[in-house]
Amino acid sequence: MQIHMTSKTLLSIALMLSVTFSFAADSAKVDMTKRAEELKNLHWGMFICWSFSTFSGWEWTRGVAKRTDYNKLFPAKNVDTDQWAKTAKEAGMGYILFLAKHHDGFCLWDTKTTDRKVTNAPLAKDVLAELKKSCDKYGIKLALYFSEGDWTWEGAVDGKVYEGGNNPETKKAQLKELLTQYGDIEYIWFDHAAGTGGLSHEETTAWCKQFQPNCFIGYNHGDQTSADIRLGEMGKPGTLDDTTATHMGKIENNNWKLAEFTYPILPSHQGGAMWFYSLPKHDQLVHPASKLFDDYLGAKKFGNIFSINIGPNYEGKIRDIDVKTLREVGELIRKQTTSIR
Repeated sequence: MQIHMTSKTLLSIALMLSVTFSFAADSAKVDMTKRAEELKNLHWGMFICWSFSTFSGWEWTRGVAKRTDYNKLFPAKNVDTDQWAKTAKEAGMGYILFLAKHHDGFCLWDTKTTDRKVTNAPLAKDVLAELKKSCDKYGIKLALYFSEGDWTWEGAVDGKVYEGGNNPETKKAQLKELLTQYGDIEYIWFDHAAGTGGLSHEETTAWCKQFQPNCFIGYNHGDQTSADIRLGEMGKPGTLDDTTATHMGKIENNNWKLAEFTYPILPSHQGGAMWFYSLPKHDQLVHPASKLFDDYLGAKKFGNIFSINIGPNYEGKIRDIDVKTLREVGELIRKQTTSIR
């Protein structure tokens, strides 16, 4: 079989190879061990979950894949990202981990990939852009949570685990937006619960590294061979090889250079969400500052980063009790630092 190539085709191939080699060269220059030390020095951060589930009262907001009535699904009219970042600063945190998209496919940034986004809801604001400004204002780094698949994609079964459909090109386009329009991203917390979205973890990692080689990539479960940060959903402090610190179980042949763990600031309760704002009747439920401080110390001891999950309320603000508790932890951290000196 003969293949005829025009000069235009040859030029396109040459440009593609040039970009590939350039990316490989740039990636080779990144010292991820040094980067891991930089992230370790952030110590702990705030995991913000604010989306449909804030208003539904359920952890997973099922049955909404085809709905576009965002005035009911996401009726928020206000958000206070400055309060989020200021509270993080007062708590001695180094970063905010922000939920960009959950399994229901609702995007908290002004994406061009779908109409299912916050700028089409009553709030009509790019929340991620607002948060980026607030983080810069208070000297807080930014990380992102992203559901790999979502229930609006072809082949998805609304509300079913591991059945988030396949749409690799949209997944790639969304990640490109997130990694090219909002500055440096410290790491991406990929949620595998709705599947891969049709793009394997190895392919996903490579795609993300193309835009930000410095960005750590992690998956809460599934294939870990390309991940360089170990995520610990409902986890605890521990060494990098301590698989009891996460629910993943023993995994061989990984490239982890850093361990993260996370859990909600809300203790166990009946009804309502855990990772998102629960219900007004739970507004006085919170883990004590002493527990959070102990896990902060554990994170420092083992060289982990600790992401405490916070669910802003209907008005887009952190609950008063959470602000109070986090300020108390910040004061304990400052006292410890002063005493060491």
